[in-house]
Amino acid sequence: MPPRRPDAAPKFWETARRLVATHPDFVSVTYGAGGTDRATARQVVGRLLQGTPVLPIAHLTCVGASREDVEEVISDFLDEGVRSFLALRGDPPRDQPDWQPAPDGVRSSTELVALLREVEASRCASDPAVALRGAARPLTIAVATFPDGNPAARTTRTQEVRRLWQKQQAGASFAITQLFYDASSYTHFVAEARAAGVTIPILAGLLPTTEPVRLRRVEELTGVRAPQHLLDALDALPDPEAQHAYGIAYSVDLAQRVLDAGAPGLHVYTFNKHRAALDLLEGVHLGGGSRGTGGSTSAAAAPLVPDLASGPWVTGTSLPTTGAATHGTPV
Repeated sequence: MPPRRPDAAPKFWETARRLVATHPDFVSVTYGAGGTDRATARQVVGRLLQGTPVLPIAHLTCVGASREDVEEVISDFLDEGVRSFLALRGDPPRDQPDWQPAPDGVRSSTELVALLREVEASRCASDPAVALRGAARPLTIAVATFPDGNPAARTTRTQEVRRLWQKQQAGASFAITQLFYDASSYTHFVAEARAAGVTIPILAGLLPTTEPVRLRRVEELTGVRAPQHLLDALDALPDPEAQHAYGIAYSVDLAQRVLDAGAPGLHVYTFNKHRAALDLLEGVHLGGGSRGTGGSTSAAAAPLVPDLASGPWVTGTSLPTTGAATHGTPV
């Protein structure tokens, strides 16, 4: 999430540096709180494009904006060199319970996906050089999906499968799930989606479960409730360090279950905190290392590059100097 204040920028970029050092497939960059501060988001995406080898994906929302406004924002990002977006409807104003989209607005993420494709096609048609660059670096559009239904929209899993199929038809490249706390939420959703004709990759969205306050805040924002037994267990622990250890163990188990079930990777919701995200990656050995046999790595099976689990840098002491690659772990 882009820093809201100038004095928060140094901490933000240190967190970004540590996450980028794991060589994720991409880093997603939100707008500010409530979909605001697009200028800062563009600055962050631009700096990631210019200064790192990691692909930044820019969040794009359409709620409360006219079609003309959304087209302008899309063009600004494309001019910046952005080639990947996460297309979201966005949240309506909380203080307007009877709010309705503007007649000339983009009313859904499906329409937003289609608009992104239209803007790209128009730009390519008007300029051969842009068309060439578009062919060399195709536009990628991610979308959100809700494995247990969307509480805010009061949809069921089956309805969300249908919506995901429609997003695919509109031109979505892959999907990222809302966070979940049980592996069956993901596996059952994917099975139903595949049966319905959804073929795009579906990335598992996970939030490290280390802070009970964060889990309760996320419930307020999303309607997705953490299991009571998890909250009770975290609340009973004596200090944040004990909560961190317990929460990472829970998250690693969940992550391993979905990876073993065939998930193409993990999208880690970091909330601008690197430690829990890195420890989660360490736990499932997504740092270019090898698990070895029985959970241990022998000398003969030692990885050519360090595993995230091999170094104290995950707790904040230093960064690796090798080119260790993290496959399938966008953050």
